[in-house]
Amino acid sequence: MRDLIRSELAAVEPLDALERDHLADALAWLDSGVELFRVAKPATPPKHLVSYVAVVDADRVLLVDHKNARLWLPPGGHVEMGEHPRSTVARELQEELGFRATHEIEAPLMVTCTTTVGLSAGHTDVSLWYVVHASRTQALAFDGAEFDAVKWFRFSEIPFERSDPHLGRFIDKLHRRLAVGQASLSPLPTTPAS
Repeated sequence: MRDLIRSELAAVEPLDALERDHLADALAWLDSGVELFRVAKPATPPKHLVSYVAVVDADRVLLVDHKNARLWLPPGGHVEMGEHPRSTVARELQEELGFRATHEIEAPLMVTCTTTVGLSAGHTDVSLWYVVHASRTQALAFDGAEFDAVKWFRFSEIPFERSDPHLGRFIDKLHRRLAVGQASLSPLPTTPAS
């Protein structure tokens, strides 16, 4: 499994110096031989693997108002013992939003290493950020025990001040990728580079 996770990390082309640092940190952590998967809630081991899934429709992204983190986040969750991170994406889409991706899940677009906040603050999530395309008309059955709400946001209207500190950079990277094939996307305002 370490080799498969290394392949996922190797597929990431860093956006900037910060992502290069996060990628180097993630690779060193992976190669150290420590446990990669959370084995006990909330934070054992104190650094573990997470898959985020940005559900995207043109210039909009679906975010969840996460009760524990108290932030608007992409859906996703902890990679389970022996689980491939892309399988985590598929599982979390079904568990948290009640639907399946209609396309193959591709390599992650971004990697981040972030100290968590909220009710279980203080551990580090090594997060692989995946993209799934879905229609805003997609029926959702969100997990009310975990989220207060789900909402589609235009890229330019995301509440970055109450989100993952790397979401602005991720949206910038995603916007650049989408703009290559979709010239109709409007430019984004400058986002915080937390």
